[in-house]
Amino acid sequence: MNQERLQQGIGYRFSEPGLLVQALTHRSHGTHHNERLEFLGDSVLNCVVAAELFERFGALPEGELSRLRAHLVRQQALHGVAQALGLGEHLQLGEGELKSGGSRRPSILADAFEAVVGAIFLDGGFGAARETVRRLYEPLLADLDPQRLGKDPKTLLQELLQSRRISLPQYSVVATRGAAHHQSFEVECLIPQLSVRTTGSGNSRRTAEQEAAMRAFEQIRG
Repeated sequence: MNQERLQQGIGYRFSEPGLLVQALTHRSHGTHHNERLEFLGDSVLNCVVAAELFERFGALPEGELSRLRAHLVRQQALHGVAQALGLGEHLQLGEGELKSGGSRRPSILADAFEAVVGAIFLDGGFGAARETVRRLYEPLLADLDPQRLGKDPKTLLQELLQSRRISLPQYSVVATRGAAHHQSFEVECLIPQLSVRTTGSGNSRRTAEQEAAMRAFEQIRG
């Protein structure tokens, strides 16, 4: 792990570097893993994103704000931020996860980013965590379209295909991972007429389908 380069990318320097190491340690690597930090970071991230949306969209009602927040804290969004930071190359994984490509798995990267947020909160307080999240999320916040995001990805994709007289997409589970109480699903979204094939992952089939649908929607829309 190149802590110096990673901290530069995050835009935050840890006074306790061990917190950053723990945040990037998957449970497959050992007992001092990142799940507790992930739990904390999830709450901090939700709070920061909610506050930012409250300030930016003063005219939106609670229901619309909730939908926007859900969009910004879903696995796909977290995975995108984690990829931009290059977290995958800094993860500490067990041998099995390394062999199966765990450093590229969206669920593991998303969890690691939440853990990093939790680590920043413990190291520097809420102000430091909020400033870091706001900076890393700026591209996503700038690209928000409340009207488009009022509908879930599967509905958006369905309406887009219907408007072009194209058959509805086909969804199928292509892989399941983990124990029964902590499973991760990988789902494929197939649109043969457009030669579009996307995948999504999540801790439920529905979540994975929504992610695959969003990727297909974005691909078709260009």
